[in-house]
Amino acid sequence: MAFTAVSVLLSREPPPSSEWQTQDALGLTLTCLINAPLLARRKAPVVVCTVACSLWAVFIALDYWPVVNSMGPALALYTVASLCPLRPAVVCTVLVGAVWAYAGIRAEQGSMATVAAQAVVFPAVACRFGIAARISTQRAERLAELARQLRHEQRDRARRAVAEEQRRIARELHDVVAHHMSVVNVQAGMAGYVFDSAPDTARGALRAIAETSHEALGELRRMLTLLRTGPDNVRDGDRADSEEGNAGDTPYAPMPDLARLGEVAERVRAAGVPVDLRIEGEPRSLAPGVQLCAYRVVQEALTNVIKHAPSASATVRVEYRPGELLVHVTDDGRRDRSLPANIPPSSGLGLIGMRERARLYGGAVDVGPRAEGGFSVRLILPTSASAGPGGSGLPG
Repeated sequence: MAFTAVSVLLSREPPPSSEWQTQDALGLTLTCLINAPLLARRKAPVVVCTVACSLWAVFIALDYWPVVNSMGPALALYTVASLCPLRPAVVCTVLVGAVWAYAGIRAEQGSMATVAAQAVVFPAVACRFGIAARISTQRAERLAELARQLRHEQRDRARRAVAEEQRRIARELHDVVAHHMSVVNVQAGMAGYVFDSAPDTARGALRAIAETSHEALGELRRMLTLLRTGPDNVRDGDRADSEEGNAGDTPYAPMPDLARLGEVAERVRAAGVPVDLRIEGEPRSLAPGVQLCAYRVVQEALTNVIKHAPSASATVRVEYRPGELLVHVTDDGRRDRSLPANIPPSSGLGLIGMRERARLYGGAVDVGPRAEGGFSVRLILPTSASAGPGGSGLPG
């Protein structure tokens, strides 16, 4: 509509040369017919350009001033170049150039070189701008599609990260709860079994229950506090409480490592399972994740001994090898049928968690019964061979 209004206003101006006739009703009608189809140029660009050029040629043939309607075909050509492939754009460019040349020939003014230059340059410029707009539009659409793919991939990565974090938390909670609660369960059954016949043994079992549950609550509190706030957002009051409390109550205490295997062994011994902890090779500092993996595997293996063979003797062997760490937990498989069997059946998640932990750090777990009786858990983890000695703090 804007082009129609401009063309109508321009037609009211007197022509620059007497060879062009003044606009009349027929000229105004042709002007409207040339510019009105531009409203549908995006739906049918080639058809609109062809119709506009044809009517413009009729307008020129009737000796009306060509400049009046030169903008409509140029806009139609720009739309073709911006929306259609190169071949229709070139055809429409040639068509507009031909009508422009026809107008120059009808004017009988100026040289043919000038007419030819205008017939080539003006349509070519309009076509070039249209092609540039089409390329920019395609690039913008491609960038928008890439942005959508990136957002989708980010959501997928976030979902995978959340799922992995949930699995990690589930492993930690399973290891903490299964080990400590198994010890508590065995000690509670023991206390009830000997409550009348051996009060001192019962009182010792109750003390072990108190210590084990206290440590379990400390680990759970630390884990849940880290999940709620994170170590970087700890409040001053929490720091003060941590400094005043026991080590087991410290919310931000380090994750368990190989230096605490002695505590695990003592706790299992208190549950009635003799444990022989052996350290072979030169102890050295290891990555925290590797130490936590080894610690949890030992903890889970001893928990299974408490559950399934509470009268057995267990051996934990930690061997520092060049470039790897070997952890081997075995038991002799003896069971005392006279002891209370109040341990619930295993869900099998412990063995799955062992293998997941080992795979996470590039290691492997071999689990199965021994030929001479009992059960064996063998873990091999790759480590850094360049670490300094004496960093683990393991007891001899």
